[in-house]
Amino acid sequence: MASPSKADLPSALERAERYSPYLRTLLTRLPGVAGRLRGGDWGALTPNIDPDRPLPQALRRAKAELALTVAIGDLAGILSLDDVMTHLSAFADKALDAAINDAITTHVPGAEPQGLAVIALGKHGSRELNYSSDLDPILLFDPLTLPRRAREEPEEAALRIARRVVETMQARDGDGYVFRIDLRLRPSPEVTPIILPVEGALAYYESQALPWERAAFIRARACAGDNQLGERFRSAVQPFLWRRGLDFGAIQEIRGLSQRIRGHYAKGQDFGPGYDLKRGRGGIRECEFFAQIHQLIHGGREPALRAAATSDALASLAAAGRIDPGQAEMLGCAYRLYRRVEHRLQMIDDRQTHSLPRDAAELDAVAQLDGLDGGAALLDLLRPHVAKVGQIYDALDGSPAANVATEGDALRVTVHAAGFDPPEDAVQRVTEWRSGRIRALRSPAALAALEAVLPQLIETLGQAPDPARALLSFSTLVERLPSAVNLFRLLEAQPGLLRLLLTILMHAPTLADALARRTDLLDRLIDASAFDPPGEVEELVAEMRNAGDLELQLDHIRRVVGDHRFALGVQVVEGASDPVSVAGGYARVAEAAVQTVADATTKAFEVVHGCLEGSELVILALGRMGGAELTHASDLDLILLFTGAFDGESTGPKPLGAVQYYNRLAQRVIAGLSVPTAAGPLYEVDTRLRPSGSSGPLVVSLEGFRLYQESEAWTWEHMALCRARVIFGSAAARASTDRIVADVLHTQSDKAKLLGDAIKMRADIATHKPPKGLLDVKLCQGGLVDLEFAVHCVQLIEKIGLDPHLPAALASLCAQGLIPDAALSAQQFLTRLLVTVRLMAPDLNEPDPATAALIARACGVDGWAALLEKLAEARHSVSTIWSAVRARRAGE
Repeated sequence: MASPSKADLPSALERAERYSPYLRTLLTRLPGVAGRLRGGDWGALTPNIDPDRPLPQALRRAKAELALTVAIGDLAGILSLDDVMTHLSAFADKALDAAINDAITTHVPGAEPQGLAVIALGKHGSRELNYSSDLDPILLFDPLTLPRRAREEPEEAALRIARRVVETMQARDGDGYVFRIDLRLRPSPEVTPIILPVEGALAYYESQALPWERAAFIRARACAGDNQLGERFRSAVQPFLWRRGLDFGAIQEIRGLSQRIRGHYAKGQDFGPGYDLKRGRGGIRECEFFAQIHQLIHGGREPALRAAATSDALASLAAAGRIDPGQAEMLGCAYRLYRRVEHRLQMIDDRQTHSLPRDAAELDAVAQLDGLDGGAALLDLLRPHVAKVGQIYDALDGSPAANVATEGDALRVTVHAAGFDPPEDAVQRVTEWRSGRIRALRSPAALAALEAVLPQLIETLGQAPDPARALLSFSTLVERLPSAVNLFRLLEAQPGLLRLLLTILMHAPTLADALARRTDLLDRLIDASAFDPPGEVEELVAEMRNAGDLELQLDHIRRVVGDHRFALGVQVVEGASDPVSVAGGYARVAEAAVQTVADATTKAFEVVHGCLEGSELVILALGRMGGAELTHASDLDLILLFTGAFDGESTGPKPLGAVQYYNRLAQRVIAGLSVPTAAGPLYEVDTRLRPSGSSGPLVVSLEGFRLYQESEAWTWEHMALCRARVIFGSAAARASTDRIVADVLHTQSDKAKLLGDAIKMRADIATHKPPKGLLDVKLCQGGLVDLEFAVHCVQLIEKIGLDPHLPAALASLCAQGLIPDAALSAQQFLTRLLVTVRLMAPDLNEPDPATAALIARACGVDGWAALLEKLAEARHSVSTIWSAVRARRAGE
């Protein structure tokens, strides 16, 4: 705020005296303040509450001084709109706090003023008060801490104290009033007292609150009294307000409210004299509701969007890409203009009015108070903003859809015209949905949501290549849901998602199963960012971290992993990403999950059992995880190790020896990764590649691992080490483990034994684990297992290309002429096909033609016949390579 000079104020003072009876009265009644302003002395913007006056009188006097000072600063352009609203709101907080302290100490002399809190809602809650705003508080008390008299019930004390607070704030005398108090936003105002016990209020919001009350709580804050009590209440109601799933029902909830407002204030809808700036079409409320709708949709998952002030909310939504930046700028400019004009309206007579005067002379006075030429200029200034805001707001939910006929013959005609031939199954399904017998469709809200989306649903299902199958797939999903409300509202708000949903349901059973457990997985697909690859491991770890206890952290990790795995799967199904790059994305997500689970579990374990000095847990990944190329269904092949001495003892309240310590910790880490919770499954963990396999301890020391690998390990265990990669541990522990692995892999091998063991192992696998179907590109002859056996044998014989990432290893081996160049393209194609069929043909048999076409597209070939031809070529290349490696034994 700039310091004014004398030249800044004359015009403001002159306009105030000429056009505002209220300000003219204040200038006369407060000569000291008026004199300071005329002399260019700004004075205090936080007026003192005179302790020598009775509190109500002192507050009224202080409010009048503040109102005059702020108004003149506003008219002079010295105070911004934000300055004006902030100063008025801060004084409201201060006045309420003083009134509460006075009421409590008057009721119980000498008592500590505690146990009574004020939750500010509306413009007070967002610190956007007008000159003549009411305050919309909820008054709460704690029966255990509120002071009371002997033999007085807490409810009686609370009511008496609250009445005194309200009386102090809104009683009038020659100095006016402090603030009017409107308590109608409290729970069930028609039947409840003016102050409520905090637990009773919480129970109401958990079970009975109405939709519009959610929007009101976006701007809620603890503003006065016992702020610790107020903050406890506000935090407790957050789940009621911010729902984790994207809540497109907010559109219907708030649009319905705005329609009722338009109907109730019909006279103020038409723009011109008499237009209601607050409630009219294209006015203040619609700017606020536009922001609040998008906050309610996305704010549960994005805390940065929970700004209380409308301008801040619009800016944060635009920055997050949730609304168009141009619309945000336009709405923000309109909102600030409306609030400025609203302030001028209220400066005239200190009335809580929001409507432009109908009388031409009065409209001129409002305009001229603002420095405009007259009423016509004011209308010209407002008109384009009102029109544009109305257009933006009306476009939120588009035109209402036509209803689908309810009677048998008419419904039969409708579904037949949509593409269902014969129509009987579709008629039966729709009738069953409407009957309410399905669990997900029992509530009135679910049935209403169904009817809203049904026309679009029938049309889209009817356009599917196989409408009957599409209908069955969709109906199966609905029948497995606990409630279909959010699903239908999401599809209504985002029509393009229905086509994608049907593609998933009909062609990707793995993803369909995930959706049946968590329909909120669709939330990730509402914008283009769903098709971006996951970030690096460090970014994913930061996303997975959660400040709660271990159980909450594990649930959070499962949700984040589920979100990313689902989005990656959809990228394959949609043909939006190369399945090879998706395989890398799956691996980064899994690595981040292992790191986050291991870190959280270790910290929780250390609270009870302490640490082992100079010792830590190390996790070594092998197989596809070690190679950083996973499928949607991959297990994690892990070896768990620990550094330091095996005979150490931990330092905690319940100390353990090192071996017992790490075996217990390892069990908890594996459980954290593999045991399903309410948030869903994470990963299957396979630890059979550890020293001595299933018969050995779950975790061994790094030194024990080295000795085992050097003297006892089987050939297949050294082959597995070719894809070993540390995914959890400090830099020093990783380096130590990498050295051991490198030393083992570079130890001279008995080539004949190595090849003989490898050939026998591959034959055993073929006998005991034959291919499961045409598309088992892992186990089939010439598949990925054959290629991996060939690569690992050459790596161990030649000591070249010892990189856990198979494409990098192949590149090195091909460059040295040790493996034909065709190996790399074969590996890429087989990996691409493996990732795809795990999603779209998990039984590994030939799919139906529509799904086959999607698989071919994902693999970058034109049609199923071309895919089978390319598969045959890849298998032939791999078989030739594996045959050549086996022949090396015969040639030794």
